[in-house]
Amino acid sequence: MWKKLSLAILFIIIVLAIWQYELVSYGLMQAKGQWNITFNAQPIQEILADADFPDSLKNKLLLIQEIKKFAIDSLGLNASGSYEKFYDQGGKPILWTITACEPYRLVAKEWEFPLIGKFSYKGFFDKEKLKIEENALIAQGFDTEIDEVSAWSTLGYLNDPVLSSMLKRKEGSLANLIIHELTHGTLFIDDDLTYNENLANFVGNQGAIRFLRYKYGEGSPELKTYLAHQSDRAKMNHFLLQSAKKLDSLYQTWSENTPIEEKKQGKDNMISHIVHALDTVSFEGGAYKDYFKDYRPNNAFFIGFLTYNEKQNAFEEEFREVFKGDFKRYFAYLKEKYGD
Repeated sequence: MWKKLSLAILFIIIVLAIWQYELVSYGLMQAKGQWNITFNAQPIQEILADADFPDSLKNKLLLIQEIKKFAIDSLGLNASGSYEKFYDQGGKPILWTITACEPYRLVAKEWEFPLIGKFSYKGFFDKEKLKIEENALIAQGFDTEIDEVSAWSTLGYLNDPVLSSMLKRKEGSLANLIIHELTHGTLFIDDDLTYNENLANFVGNQGAIRFLRYKYGEGSPELKTYLAHQSDRAKMNHFLLQSAKKLDSLYQTWSENTPIEEKKQGKDNMISHIVHALDTVSFEGGAYKDYFKDYRPNNAFFIGFLTYNEKQNAFEEEFREVFKGDFKRYFAYLKEKYGD
């Protein structure tokens, strides 16, 4: 009987693997990439004891430990085993994401994954397979956008390591990144990527400001540098939000009967207008001034931007007016609301 049952289970597994070959193949590829990083990550205490490891980078590792402790103690994020190990990328990128969007609507393509739900982007540790995916999407008519990933969260399934590329960041940017990813490990809602990323962006930014005040002081160069960058970032976000609305309004004027050439021309004209209009924004620094100098955005760019930034004002309003800037109360509310 047990032999028959085992054979039946094996048969079911084989059928499922054939039926969902693409998903299974992708899952195995991602598992291999993640396993390689997890297996080869070294305990940070070993890195700190290594006489050949630069002191400046050791200080960044120690800073990450402070950021993590602050996020747990002062912001109310969940305790985590993440960022206790270090992975050396050897100066190479290790993960990329691809976003795809319909050509004449700001509607993202979604991929569905077991346990974690739907995502409007797909990650790849293998760049060749990434390009194959991109070519297939382009052949289907989608706009695409590829981004190099500097950090990601496994949502508590694994303990995420510090990546060597993180150590190149300034204090504020590093705090934002670590708090952003720890937010994902604290609260993640299935099938609502826009909410998840907007929440993590909001908490990452506000948490970084609070950490810099705590660590360096109100008038510190570290805080002033970060706030100046965030001021420019806020201007850029506003510009891109308004640009996305203009694109969407244009697309809404078209029907199924609108000729493709008219759509192509209208879209091209609007994007050209957006690119040139960036010159009218007054930035303090140079980070965004030439943002479109060697790059032309498309629908996938705008849908990716909206995924991370569309709801920032709503989070700001709720956090300030309802919870009076109290992060611990805010996260207690969110966990209760979403059943964490």
